[in-house]
Amino acid sequence: MIWLARHGETAYNAERRFQGQGPVPLSPRGLEQAAELAELAAEHGFASLWSSPLPRARQTAEVVAARLGLPIADEPRLMETDAGDWTDRPFREVEAADPERFAGFVAGDPGFAFPGGESFRDQQLRVTAALEDIRATGPLPALVVCHRNSIRLALESANGRRLSLEDVPNGSLVAL
Repeated sequence: MIWLARHGETAYNAERRFQGQGPVPLSPRGLEQAAELAELAAEHGFASLWSSPLPRARQTAEVVAARLGLPIADEPRLMETDAGDWTDRPFREVEAADPERFAGFVAGDPGFAFPGGESFRDQQLRVTAALEDIRATGPLPALVVCHRNSIRLALESANGRRLSLEDVPNGSLVAL
């Protein structure tokens, strides 16, 4: 079995700002959430630990790895969506300037694509391929530390359920 965990909070998360694939680190609250996640993960007997290489996911995985005594396997296909021209911009600013496209983002519409960036459909394909490879190579159960949209799209692909932004809070742990 594979479990998915969202990284701890960043300043961008608190500010509701697009971080995309930017090198945004965890905030002090994010480090606390990573420690809470590590304690929760310790109850599951994970045999392997995988992570997006983006700093916020990797920092979270390092805290979890220290608690579980597992090495971290980096998997670039787990990275967050490339937010393109929206990177670094506040949600409210983007919503005011492009309400229709912003609604597609919020809804998790597979046809949504960030201007100058990546589509959810393309991200879903790469994340799903990464998870299939993790399932095949194991060992299982595996914990995968990644990002909100990676989790939203993986769960939609696995069970057809489209999640809202609020359904995947920082530091959350969900079974795939």
